Parts: sequence; C-alpha cells; structure tokens
Amino acid sequence: MLKIPFVIVLITCLITGAFTRGKAKQSIVTSIKLKHWVGNKEMKLFDETYTNPFGEPFIISKFRYYISAISLTDNNQVETSLAGRYFLVNEADTLSKTIELLTVAPVATISFVLGVDSATNTGGVQTGGLDPANGMFWTWNSGYIFAKLEGQSDVSPAPAHSFTWDVGGFRHGQNALRKVTLVLNKNGTARSSFVVNADVLQWFNAVHPLKIAQSPVCHQPGELAKKIADNYSAMFSVAP
Repeated sequence: MLKIPFVIVLITCLITGAFTRGKAKQSIVTSIKLKHWVGNKEMKLFDETYTNPFGEPFIISKFRYYISAISLTDNNQVETSLAGRYFLVNEADTLSKTIELLTVAPVATISFVLGVDSATNTGGVQTGGLDPANGMFWTWNSGYIFAKLEGQSDVSPAPAHSFTWDVGGFRHGQNALRKVTLVLNKNGTARSSFVVNADVLQWFNAVHPLKIAQSPVCHQPGELAKKIADNYSAMFSVAP
C-alpha cells in the first residue's frame, strides 16, 4: 500500500479548507443609488421653484453632503464596516449618487454618518472627495462642511435673496455629525441593490421649524447648524 506522508495530507487539507472558506466568503457588489427629492418632485437645480412647509418659495442651486462610516448588516447580523471611507454626494454630479461596495451577502440594514469625523477634520490636507477644492471646507479651525443646501428665495433678506445653509461642526458643543440607520425591508428580505431617497423638505421642519425668512444664512458651526443637522438626518428613506 502506498503511504502518503502526513505532512502532504496536512497541506492538502489546509489548501482545500482555505479554498472552501474563500468561496463561501466570495464578495458581491452592493449598489446604493441616491435619489434627491423635494416632496414628491425629483430635484432639479436652478430650473424649478419649490415651496417649503411654511409656504416659502425657493430655488436650489447646490445640494451636497458627505456620507462616511458606512456599516452594512446582512440577515445573519454579519457586519461589513467601511470605516475610513468618505463619499461626497453632489446633486450636480450623477456619478456621485451611486455608491458601489463589496459585501459578503445581501444587505438587510445600512447605517452611515452624515459628515466627517473629528480626526479627519484636523488631519491635514486631504485628497479625493475630501479635497478642499470641492467647496466643502471652511478653514482648518472650523473644518469640513458636512452638508450644503444653497439657492434663492423671495423671502430671504440676504443679498440677492440668496439662502445658504452650510452645516458643519465637530468640536464639543458644536457637533453636527449625525448617524442614520435604515432597514431595507420590514419583512427582513436582504438586497444587493437598492435606492435611498433623500427629501430636502425635511431640512426645514423634521425636528425644528426653520424658516428661510428668519435664518437665511448658516456659515459656521453653532446652534443653527446643529438644528439643521437634526432636521436633515431625517431626510432618508429606502425605496420599496
């Protein structure tokens, strides 16, 4: 009888096991498409006048926000964490509104942070989506703008009837970072492709009533920025 040395058998088993485990954990592409709305109307920059919950008309010229610290959980509560990755979503940039990630299973729950963490705010010059050239940065002292809604409104007392809500703040007492958690399907069905809707009307009245006529400008961290952040953290929902 031919005797196979024990060490060869051991190596064969290890290779086979590694291959099996690798196959079981093979990655799949999870696609998240973000769609921006104003109530029941799909957002259009410059071209359409909308009305907020207080009857104030407004036109949108810029709408941008940072998504970071994405965490995806499957039906077995296995988590895929993407700490350290930052996505700048820009209504004017179609490609930025689709985020593709590698996961090991279809997703049941997604959570993410709106904004940029304190370490990155104070970490020096950044590149890519965090490049200050993207117009989402104040100063090295104030840090990043987490979300931006800009446009014009006839009720705004600011010059040229403009309104500018640039929200940020990471220091104690000024923290505008907000975490969002979304369940993809209430029946527990996981998905590898889904649409997340964002309704800009929530910026005005989800938690705090904020009128353009009274607060047309937010250009720094503080109480107004925190209130706007409370509101816009409620703007997301998963499409059926």
